[in-house]
Amino acid sequence: MNTLTALFAQAAAPAAPAAGQSAQAGGMGMLVPMLIIFAIFYFMMIRPQQRKEKERRKMIEELRAGATVVFCGGFIGKIVEAKEKTFRIELNPGNVVEVVRAAVQSAVEPEQPAAK
Repeated sequence: MNTLTALFAQAAAPAAPAAGQSAQAGGMGMLVPMLIIFAIFYFMMIRPQQRKEKERRKMIEELRAGATVVFCGGFIGKIVEAKEKTFRIELNPGNVVEVVRAAVQSAVEPEQPAAK
């Protein structure tokens, strides 16, 4: 039992800093790599995602009646009426539904007739 208590006491005791090195320098040595990792993560993941979302919101704001859109669920429809927070969409002739603007994934470009 005493041996087990001695092992726990050794594990819990903080290690003494080496000669000429303070305990504070060890903390700063760990902070710099963490900041570098966060900066890389921000520029590689967060910032591009924010840019895409900003472009998507701008595209949704510019949509008007007559535009063809694709929804997150995969439906494709034509905007009949654009309201403040929703769109009225015609999925097929005579079938009109109302969806929130956030459900729009992308706008479909009108097809150009093939040149002969």
